[in-house]
Amino acid sequence: MRFLSLFFLLILFTVQCVWSQNLDDLYRLKEYNSRRVSSWDTTGGNWDRIQIPSDTTVTLAFIKGAGIIKHIWVTIAHTDKMSKRNVLIRMFWDGEQNPSVESPVGDFFGQGWGEDYIMNSLPLVCAPARGKAMNCYFPMPFSESAKITIENQSENKIAAFYFYIEYEEHESIPLETPRFHAWWNRELTEPLPEGENEWATLGETPIHPKTAEGNYVMADIQGKGHFVGVNYYVDCPSPMWYGEGDDMFFIDGEEWPPELHGTGTEDFFNTSWSPKEVFMHPYFGYPRVNDDIGWMGRTHVYRFLIESPIAFDKSLLATIEHGHANNLTLDLVTVAYWYQIEPHKKFPEILPVDKRQNMDPIRHVDIHRWRDAWRKMMGEGKLWGDEKKKDK
Repeated sequence: MRFLSLFFLLILFTVQCVWSQNLDDLYRLKEYNSRRVSSWDTTGGNWDRIQIPSDTTVTLAFIKGAGIIKHIWVTIAHTDKMSKRNVLIRMFWDGEQNPSVESPVGDFFGQGWGEDYIMNSLPLVCAPARGKAMNCYFPMPFSESAKITIENQSENKIAAFYFYIEYEEHESIPLETPRFHAWWNRELTEPLPEGENEWATLGETPIHPKTAEGNYVMADIQGKGHFVGVNYYVDCPSPMWYGEGDDMFFIDGEEWPPELHGTGTEDFFNTSWSPKEVFMHPYFGYPRVNDDIGWMGRTHVYRFLIESPIAFDKSLLATIEHGHANNLTLDLVTVAYWYQIEPHKKFPEILPVDKRQNMDPIRHVDIHRWRDAWRKMMGEGKLWGDEKKKDK
């Protein structure tokens, strides 16, 4: 009980420190005009929403002049169960042709796999009911204009899309002010030729080849700026722990090993000892964990480097191993968040909607088939399941 009391006191102290950063200047007069774009019913009725037909892109906001977007709130009523993966959000600053933000809406706000669940961090919050109220508090400055669009790539119409976009209108914002960026990526990773061997379960632990080749890429950035965080969604098809992969950040083209070389996935995300429990902190957390055997299934972790973003002058390659030495097949999805001075490197073409769907869940009957194949390999008979094949 004493341990729990100390734990919650520590969390309370951390939250109070975060809040105090905003409260200290709350009494100072603000030198901007408060503005909002929303889906309110301008006829005076209560139809405070828009509808978005299938295969249609709509502009939620086109703001002229200088300002800083401070808050975005979105909620969606859609018959498509995968709407949060099938609907894209994009953001463009100062008339640029290539978006600075491009992501499925759910993954951007902090919900993976098209699911609804609570997410509670400092910059991103998915609030009740059941996480359907998606909020973003990343500040987004612009000098000449800002445009936010939504593309419905679902086969179904969005019956109701509600939104607030709240911003400060300023006299000017310098062009050299870093702009907000977010990039979505997905990969079904390739295991090592010798197999998937974590914790030396199948033999000697493989050695990393001293290169970033094969690492999963969270961001590949050209320019000057700073990296502020990542949402990491992993679907693991094995009961084995997925989190031995090291994070590696290569700043300004540095060679291997990078100055920022980690010790394991759960370590980079500020946890330890292969966690499997919901936990949310302003800077890091596990808002969704798998509910199957071992670490099989879906887990969402996040880390926001609010206390000290990763700075770069020319480039940043943000990577992480998929299992130690990249030896696991995982369905990895990430959204990376950063600020940089424009122009930015054009993002790769986002995967088409059919390539963004979930992998089928591994079922108990699949595990039974694995056992059957193992029994045949072992010669069958009275086998419990923990026997090891003896070398002849």
